[in-house]
Amino acid sequence: MTNSSSQQNNPILTFDGKRYDITNLSNETKEIVKGLQVADNQLRLYEDTLKVLAIGRQALAKQLNEKLKGVQPMQK
Repeated sequence: MTNSSSQQNNPILTFDGKRYDITNLSNETKEIVKGLQVADNQLRLYEDTLKVLAIGRQALAKQLNEKLKGVQPMQK
């Protein structure tokens, strides 16, 4: 789903390979489009958050690995 502007500056919704003039959609349909936009933005935000958490976790694992180098592990 994408929004773009046409030559007349009318907002265009591209959905499922079809283009729609947003100004011609019902208010209910416009609200659904807004909801999808919010959901897309939240997904991007959380994907970025997950990437940051993964990098942080890798850094912590590396630090733990360094700290455990001088520690004798338990016998099985």
